Amino acid sequence: MSFEMESLYLGLIQKQAVLDLEKCNDFTVQFGLTLSHHDAVELVETRTLALKMNGRIEFGGGVIEKIIKVFCNSPYLSQHNYVEILHDLTEIFYYYKNETLDLMSDEDLIRFMKYSFDNICQGSLELLSGRELYNLARNLRFGNTPEYLNNLADEEDEEDEY
Repeated sequence: MSFEMESLYLGLIQKQAVLDLEKCNDFTVQFGLTLSHHDAVELVETRTLALKMNGRIEFGGGVIEKIIKVFCNSPYLSQHNYVEILHDLTEIFYYYKNETLDLMSDEDLIRFMKYSFDNICQGSLELLSGRELYNLARNLRFGNTPEYLNNLADEEDEEDEY
């Protein structure tokens, strides 16, 4: 593929990613959270840089939409900090996707991040990244199942009962 064709293709993918993020507003508006077009463009740029910095490639829309849909009901998110936290969560996700050696699915890692962010970390990204995800990655690399994953399984069982 020529350089011009590749650039055009990447541009189209990024435009589609921006549109997908803007569509998330239809869901998140009920929580008082919305992204402007500019916010969506910047989030796609953050994703591109995070992928590059972590030596990853991604096909499709990426995980930002998944992060948005899982985190939008967090009591620690408001319109005031929404975009900044999404940038940080995107960078944290890709870093720890590598650190966990891809032993967790995207969905499981995001659910773990959300559970920890809302409960143990009480909205602290520093605790999430510097302690909870660090411990998770360390435990997974050594073949141990972190006790936190049991909490997630218990939480899922409770949700299934309703």
